[in-house]
Amino acid sequence: MIRIFYLMILIAATVSVVAQRPGGPGGGRNLLQNMPSGFGSSLGGRGGGFGGGSSGPFKDSLIHRTGLEDSATIAYRYLDTARFYFLDSSVNDFSRRWYLPWTHVFLGNTGSASRSLLFQPNLQAGWDHGMHAYDAYIQKIPEVKFYNTTRPYTQLVYVLGSKAEQNITVFHTQNIRYNWNFAFKYNLINAPGVFRNQLNNHNNYLFNSWYISPKKRYTAFFILSASKLAASENGGISSNRFLDSLPAFGNRLNIPTNLGGGAVGIQALFGNTVNTGNRYNVTNWLLRQHYDVGKKDSIITDSNVMYLFFPRLRFQHTLQYNRYQFEYNDVKVDTAGYRKLYGLTDLPSKFGIKDFWQILDNELALYSFPDIKNQQQYLKVAAGYQNLRADFGVNTTNFNNLYLKGEYRNRTKNKKWDMELAGTFFSAGEYAGDYQVSASLQRLIGNKLGFLTLSFTNVNRTPSFVHNDLSNFKRLNIGNTDFNKENTTVAGVQYDLPQKQLSLGAKYFLAGNYIYFKSISQAEQEGTLFNVLQLSAQKKFRLSKRWNWYAEAFAQQATPNAPVNLPLLFTRNRLAYEGKMFKNLNLSTGLELRYHTPFKADGYSPVLGQFYLQNDTTISNLPDIAAFLHFRIRSFYMFIRAENLNSMQVSPSFGFFNNNLVTPSQPMPGFFIRFGIFWGFVN
Repeated sequence: MIRIFYLMILIAATVSVVAQRPGGPGGGRNLLQNMPSGFGSSLGGRGGGFGGGSSGPFKDSLIHRTGLEDSATIAYRYLDTARFYFLDSSVNDFSRRWYLPWTHVFLGNTGSASRSLLFQPNLQAGWDHGMHAYDAYIQKIPEVKFYNTTRPYTQLVYVLGSKAEQNITVFHTQNIRYNWNFAFKYNLINAPGVFRNQLNNHNNYLFNSWYISPKKRYTAFFILSASKLAASENGGISSNRFLDSLPAFGNRLNIPTNLGGGAVGIQALFGNTVNTGNRYNVTNWLLRQHYDVGKKDSIITDSNVMYLFFPRLRFQHTLQYNRYQFEYNDVKVDTAGYRKLYGLTDLPSKFGIKDFWQILDNELALYSFPDIKNQQQYLKVAAGYQNLRADFGVNTTNFNNLYLKGEYRNRTKNKKWDMELAGTFFSAGEYAGDYQVSASLQRLIGNKLGFLTLSFTNVNRTPSFVHNDLSNFKRLNIGNTDFNKENTTVAGVQYDLPQKQLSLGAKYFLAGNYIYFKSISQAEQEGTLFNVLQLSAQKKFRLSKRWNWYAEAFAQQATPNAPVNLPLLFTRNRLAYEGKMFKNLNLSTGLELRYHTPFKADGYSPVLGQFYLQNDTTISNLPDIAAFLHFRIRSFYMFIRAENLNSMQVSPSFGFFNNNLVTPSQPMPGFFIRFGIFWGFVN
């Protein structure tokens, strides 16, 4: 085993992937000039593209020897912005490579339902299914990355955790030609869990492609993604007293749970048997095409012709098709559990509910670029038609929406101002009257003084469909459903000082007609306006040449009697010994501590897949403590993490049995080891 480990390190040291931020090896202006002119230079929007390039498939970097012929230059952008980014090569923050941001909590097993401890109301106007507990494991259209790479690039990821938890990712991208790229990604989460009936098995598939015609007038984006999630639900442990009942319940699988009985799901790598739990299937198709009219130009260098194009008008069409299936199923009903949680006494031996949706969205847009010398300034107007079809088993529904969009963006040529104004209005159909407006203004105060950003959002939205009487999930969502539209306003200010690695922020939320679950099976609407103030701070402290302290903190305060429970203080601190060792070893090792002040944490409804407000139990957890060793050798990244060290206890018997709680009945696991590798290959 040790020989295999050293062999992997040796092979990794022979592979070099130049995927750094500008200024790194091969970075800066010369690196960007090696990008083909077919990407970025003709794309409007925020951030702009690259200048320079070549007419062939990266001929410049192959003809003129640079020492990086066996490396790859990789950049990517998102669908609705032309700003380019580079692969993150940092090793100090594990959460950047994991499914959940550090501000989230989850129900004790990788792949289980999660939520943020920060106040984050739903800001989506128009139709919304309302099933968001597993959003972190679903590939979303705005998060899809469109790549441009000088060489075919593959990354393999394997993460092994305690209790045979496995996470596998296979990623590949390459340019078919200098102006055409495709990418494929597969991701698997297979986690049996520490407690009974906690098995999770998620599969994600993503294929996307990006094409620009040689003369840069026509551009096409294509996305196909599918997420198949299978998650067992145990409804929490029967009593927290079992956590301290040792040694009988030292093996946490012996602790009885509210749902699932004594059954244990059959574990398999690429699939599983979920006897009691949720199955969510989400499929997204998107095809976006646009054609530009404007001024063309060209530059002839070394007998090559590099075409340039500066659009004045853009005609864009976006076709999107989405399928959603949300299903809760129990093939071995434990009537005692449903009686305890939901008060149900007449369930059959098999119980299940399911909603199925199909959505077709057609959108036409027109862009205008007022200043041909500043392609990062544009005005967009759009109109869309949306058709929604639903199958609830007995009932079906079909309705349409018509919406209008407008957007203005401008990043000034001197790079001092960055402005954005956008709005969506549903003018006709089932969701007529819904709207969303947002504005952002960023100003560069000075090279040594950083940036100041002001933001504003206001959303008026119809309640999510989980509250509609047609939904099968409404069978357990008892109570009133005649809810008014929600209205939420968010105003924010952010100050960033990159030279000092300092960030300060504040957000003010004003919520009207806020809808929430007030119990495990009943939703409610708060008619009184309430507000939430959220303050944030992030800072890197350099303690010595090798020691760094990363501090992040949030403070939150809601109006008294508001229907939200939030921790007053939520913080993460990382103390790390790090730096570049030897020639190619980048190391970060130390301790990570995450803590929130005591508060009445939300409960979780397994059948509805919803977190709900509870005011009976205050959760006072110890800080979550993890020890970590992260390092990277060129394109080979490895981490070892020892998590939940805070669960260690000495008396009455030594072990890791002092579990923190996520909800009043959902504990975190004890000591947990995680080992993983991220390995990149240039083909």
